[in-house]
This record gives sequence, structure tokens and C-alpha cells, in this order.
Amino acid sequence: MIFRILALGDVAGPNAAARITRELFDIRRRNEIDFVVCNGENSAATNGIDVKTANELIKYGVDCITTGNHTFKRREIREYLDETKNIVRPGNFPPEVAGMGYTILPEKGLRVLVMNVLGLVYLEPLSCPFRTVDKMLKAAAGKYDISILDIHAEATSEKIAMSHYFDGRIDIIFGTHTHVQTADERIMPNGTAYITDLGMCGPDDSVLGIKKENIIEKLMMHLPVKFDFSDNPVTLHGAVFDYDTEKKKVVKVERFEN
Repeated sequence: MIFRILALGDVAGPNAAARITRELFDIRRRNEIDFVVCNGENSAATNGIDVKTANELIKYGVDCITTGNHTFKRREIREYLDETKNIVRPGNFPPEVAGMGYTILPEKGLRVLVMNVLGLVYLEPLSCPFRTVDKMLKAAAGKYDISILDIHAEATSEKIAMSHYFDGRIDIIFGTHTHVQTADERIMPNGTAYITDLGMCGPDDSVLGIKKENIIEKLMMHLPVKFDFSDNPVTLHGAVFDYDTEKKKVVKVERFEN
């Protein structure tokens, strides 16, 4: 049996979240998707993720939400992170921080492990993401059938290094954060399916989801500028991974756009 996993890139603003909630069930049906994971850390208005948006994404077809460096921009999300198993925050935050860096969710008789870490290059000086994932794998050993890692990072080198370090130990590794889909999807030598960045769920006619004029003004004038999400039509970017339950490995990965 093929177990199909759809991973969606960073949800850039309320319009992108609304399109997912309107269309995801149909996308799942048409593409025979069994499990959906998406990065929701930019899904709320003015950035971050709020409880309302998280609940709607989960209600309308997202099985697990991963996050990143903007996870805690909304204080309300802290209590929520401790209450649900369907959203994870980067595991290399201090252990006292609300939420968990991994979760295990059942789907069609399989146990899906989803992990999340934040890269360190140009981002928060957190614990080592490599060692953090090692610890999460050890804690979850024997409790899962399929493993997924979202490495939310700025540097492509850090994401690629992560894929080589965990090749053969994690079934699926994808990067998020840069909002630009990469063209390097592949099956690694030891069997891990990988893509450096899923891209974003947001307007292609924008600058990383933000209104073009905002970013151009910022880059040209070097003055404070309010960033507003673009109202242009939303495109959903990500990747689909086919996991063969008999062979116990991913046999195909392809970029997704809708």
C-alpha cells in the first residue's frame, strides 16, 4: 500500500489559510492524500499563528502543523501548544517553553512521527538542531512507523547538512522558512526523501507573501515600513511523498503546486 503525505510550505497570511480550509479536502481527494502536514507559523494576520487559525487548519484537513521562529509571536498560542497533539514547535527551544518538538499521530493504522527544529544560521541561538533531533528520535524509538522532519532554517547548507546526517534514519526531511520552493527533491542514498524548501502557500505575485511595494520601499529607502500580506491570488506549494508500507520506505517525492 502507498501512504501519501502532502507537505505544504509556509502559510503566508490569512488569505492563504482560508484557501487551504476551502480546498484542502478536495485536494486530498483528488490526489489520494492520506496525511497532511503544513508549516503554519505565518498564517495569522500580522504574522505568527493564532488559536483560531490553527483550529481551522486542523478542522479542514491539516493533520499536523509545524512552526518556526515566529511560533510565539502570539501569546495565546502558548497554552494551546500544551493542549493539542496536532501542532509542534521547534524542539530546540528550551524545555520550559510551551509545547513539544515532536508528536506521533495515528492514521490508517500507521503511527506518524512529526518533528520540528529551528536552524541556527542567521536565526535564534537555540540548542543544536542536530543533537535535538537525535534526542527526539531516541525518545520516540519504537513508537512510530513513519518519520517526518521540518527543518525551519535560513541557510540551505544547514538544511542539506541535516539531510545527510539523518539520511536513512528519517523517512522524510523538508525545509521551510525561505518561502521559495527549491528544485532539488530527491531520494537520498540511504533512503531519506528530501527537499530543501517546500516554498510557501501564498501569492506568487508578491515578495515572499508581502506586498511588493512594501518590500521595495524598505529596500530602497532603508526606513521602517509596515509589512502587509499581499491580496493577490494564492498558490499552494509543497511536496508529495509516497511511502510504501510493505517496503517501509519512501519510493517517490515530487513537488506540489496548486
